[in-house]
Amino acid sequence: MENKLQELTRKLYDEGLEKGRAEADKLVANARREAEKIVSDARSEAAEIVSRARAEAEDAGKNILTEVALAGRQAVAKIKSEIASLIVAEATSEGVKRTALDPEFIRGMLLSMAKNWTGDASGRVELTALLPEAERAQLDKAFDACAKELLSAGVEVGWSKQVKTGFKVGPKEGGYYISFSDADLEALLSEYLREKVSRMLFKA
Repeated sequence: MENKLQELTRKLYDEGLEKGRAEADKLVANARREAEKIVSDARSEAAEIVSRARAEAEDAGKNILTEVALAGRQAVAKIKSEIASLIVAEATSEGVKRTALDPEFIRGMLLSMAKNWTGDASGRVELTALLPEAERAQLDKAFDACAKELLSAGVEVGWSKQVKTGFKVGPKEGGYYISFSDADLEALLSEYLREKVSRMLFKA
């Protein structure tokens, strides 16, 4: 009886042990599979991160190159424009200053403006031209000689301390003036010539 009990106990023990081993093997296999999956997923994710980082680095590099190229083009364009401006200023500055005080030039401009100015309802033009008070001694004689011609064109000439060079012209009763100082003439001329000089210099 005792032998049978021992045999039964051993058999149950062996079966339990076998079952425990099988369960343990199953758990180990599952754990191994899970670990392999985690490692595989981690490798895939790492590869994707590296790939994304490379793509972003390439994009950043391209963007930097584009920005550098654009900044370079803008700098070159600015330098070209400044060179053209300097050449135009050097070539025109003195001439414009002389012209702005040349009685014949001012007379021609005033007559041309009177001819092209829109008059009142009757078509009569009435303009006031202000010349520099500081240059009155130089200009007075010249404008005395052509006063009749200017008056018949509808231009009345006066003098102003606010006008330093050139002249200002506006409607007699209008309350506003258009300025034609040496700086104004130089700005107009520079705007016109800068592009031409730039094309000549840089074949743009």
